[in-house]
Amino acid sequence: MSDTFSSVYGPVSSWRYGKSLGIDLLGPVSTCSFNCAYCQLGDIQNRTAQRQVFVPTEKLLGDLQAFAPWDVDVITFSGNGEPTLALNLGEAIDAVKALTDKPVVVLTNATLLGDLEVRQALLKTDRVAAKFDAVFASDLQRINRPVFGINWQSIWAGLQELRQDYNGVFEIQTMLLSEWTEEQQAEYIRLINLLQPDTIQLNTPTRPKPVTPHLETRGNHSDAASRPYEVRVLKQVPFEVLEQIASRIHTETHIPVRLAPTKSRVSR
Repeated sequence: MSDTFSSVYGPVSSWRYGKSLGIDLLGPVSTCSFNCAYCQLGDIQNRTAQRQVFVPTEKLLGDLQAFAPWDVDVITFSGNGEPTLALNLGEAIDAVKALTDKPVVVLTNATLLGDLEVRQALLKTDRVAAKFDAVFASDLQRINRPVFGINWQSIWAGLQELRQDYNGVFEIQTMLLSEWTEEQQAEYIRLINLLQPDTIQLNTPTRPKPVTPHLETRGNHSDAASRPYEVRVLKQVPFEVLEQIASRIHTETHIPVRLAPTKSRVSR
């Protein structure tokens, strides 16, 4: 691991959580069980569903001390890929909570929620935001592009298992790359009514996708003037369309739906 790599980054100005200090247990090589078409990290370098220790907890604690006294609203486990791939996630959450009383958030793509150890680690947090972009299995392959062995059914089962046990704030994050059909909207609403998350975040790709991987993309990277690397701007669903879909979801589920701010105001 590079001597210059820090497992703590930010603080990041997040439209969802306020001033967020990022925790990265994955290291300088992007690592994920998805290779999403819209990923702000660019194409994932290490595509795997195998859990391991990438960044020792001792390294995290050393990096975290440099940010004391942690003048932030939340501490968010996200970073350079899928945080639940880190085998020491639960240990790291315990260590962070022993240092600071700030709320702990985990952003996850939900692919490993079927693993009991992953769910036990997440039970320690104050908030979990789980990705759920694909209404149908064909959407999963087109949008999220999972590694071999990850399928729609296993993701859905894992979401349900976590929901049954989790006592913190349980959020669903959904990215729209195109306008949903009537069939997709109706099925999404049916599934959300079964899952009953506390809130829904409805997004469209307002952040560009790097052409090559850069560690800076863990945080905000929408400002073109501050980007030292080439990006590809992705097509967005019009905001008024998102508003219409969000209104229907809320009306038919009674679950709060939040929409991402547009353009450069968006942050992770």
